[in-house]
Amino acid sequence: MNTSELDSQDRRYMADTHEVINVSSELQNYNLYQQDIALREAVEREGAGWANESLSTFGEKTGTAAYLELGHLANKFTPEFDTHDRFGNRTDLVTYHPAYHQLMQTAIENGIHSAPWVDPKPGAHVARAAMMFMHSQVEAGHGCPITMTFAAIPSLRTTPALSKIWEPKITSRIYDPRNLPIEQKAGITIGMGMTEKQGGSDVRANTTRAFPLGASGTAEPYELVGHKFFLSAPMCDAFLVLAQAPGGLSCFLVPRWRPDGTKNPLQVLRLKKKMGNQSNASSEIELRGALGWMVGEEGRGVRTIIEMVSMTRFDCMAGSSGGMRMAVSQALHHCSERSAFGDLLNRQPLMQNVLADLAIESEAATTLTMRIGRALDNRHNEHEDLLVRLGTAVGKYWICKRTPNHAYESMECIGGSGVMEDSMLPRLYREAPINAIWEGSGNVQCLDVLRAMQKTPAVVDAFFTEIGKAHGGHSALDTHIRALKNELGDLSEMEFRARDIVDRMALSLQAALLVQHAPAGIADAFCQSRLAQVGQHNYGTLPRGTNCAAIIARATPLILN
Repeated sequence: MNTSELDSQDRRYMADTHEVINVSSELQNYNLYQQDIALREAVEREGAGWANESLSTFGEKTGTAAYLELGHLANKFTPEFDTHDRFGNRTDLVTYHPAYHQLMQTAIENGIHSAPWVDPKPGAHVARAAMMFMHSQVEAGHGCPITMTFAAIPSLRTTPALSKIWEPKITSRIYDPRNLPIEQKAGITIGMGMTEKQGGSDVRANTTRAFPLGASGTAEPYELVGHKFFLSAPMCDAFLVLAQAPGGLSCFLVPRWRPDGTKNPLQVLRLKKKMGNQSNASSEIELRGALGWMVGEEGRGVRTIIEMVSMTRFDCMAGSSGGMRMAVSQALHHCSERSAFGDLLNRQPLMQNVLADLAIESEAATTLTMRIGRALDNRHNEHEDLLVRLGTAVGKYWICKRTPNHAYESMECIGGSGVMEDSMLPRLYREAPINAIWEGSGNVQCLDVLRAMQKTPAVVDAFFTEIGKAHGGHSALDTHIRALKNELGDLSEMEFRARDIVDRMALSLQAALLVQHAPAGIADAFCQSRLAQVGQHNYGTLPRGTNCAAIIARATPLILN
């Protein structure tokens, strides 16, 4: 039969080479809070059950297709920088896609930048961390200025004269991105500038100088001359900056505008070309006589700004935990809809082993983050305060370190489609190393752990008290804790062994929390695979007998109809 003899119906089918079947769908239009059992249980357990309704409302909003698209757009259309306007006036202006501003507005209107400081009730840090956890799943880059604004408050409160002026506008729930002096704005954001070319993490090697304009000391004005190799979110309204004053390294609050309405000479040289965190403009700047006020005591700059750094490190935990949750959610959703070799992927034993392992890792990260959130809410309690001091460094190191490979393995579950740029996974993968490096890389965190144990030995007692709450809950954990105590009793070459020590501390802390609070199958699988097995293992090496189907069912998000 030739073509001319085919009827119209047959000719129509010649244009259809195949039917699109056996593919997954977009993970969207689901509630990021209600569908996350581990998060909901942690929020209730750690004292923020009162926030369930607002967190559910937030989870519903952030899980819609339209809202998830904001994360894609904010990273597709990246920030643009102009040094001058068309008339030749210096502006140092960074412009963002409207999607970025919508993300910032949501975060600020919901108090992610300020809620625990404005209303420090029990569970406030936990509820706020849950929002940060969910919002990070949509998009991570905007979280940088939100985190810095949030974390600036403890440092500013060391200087009441400055805090009285600045804090009301920092904690305001009005997002105002206009490039104006703070006197003309109802809400402002705060950034941070510590790192210099020659010093990196060694901020005591900073060369930026601060010259008093009159009397020297706390809350007094200085002019700063020097540079910062990394200054994120340069459109923030002011920055906490370290500089060498006559009395030593000190902390300063440096605004973008002077009180007289003229532009402060904090000049942006360029935006950084980063592998991830594309929506967030990170910059290199020079301070050419920029006005700043001393925060805290002269010569105590590190001690002053470390209050801010401690909070930003906690947010690294929350953000990376959120990234893990979104990565495994994508993998679980795909494998619940995609079939191969005669069955759904999530019903096949080897894939079940991988998916369950990824889900366990995500739940362990969530559980530890929310536990430290409760400790932040209760720093008036000595045990909780000591746990914050050690647990934040341990958790930041471990969770952020585990996130990149977790993102990769989640991507591999999806296969070839997972590496395509129209999927969320490449963005999650590029984002994954950022928190591990920012706010103190892995080595810095480990050295901080050693420093805390040496300077304040009580943190070690608090740590073992915390993990001791799970004593007798799992034999592998009890054995692990005994070995860890012996390891810490050996003081030789502690710095050389620091990563191994902190690895063990992190695993014992996560295991202890899971043994106490997670379903028995999850706690047992974690302890058997992370503590009892010898050597390093890839994801997908859970021991025989693990009820992978139950773990997968607990973690798989469900799309709303």
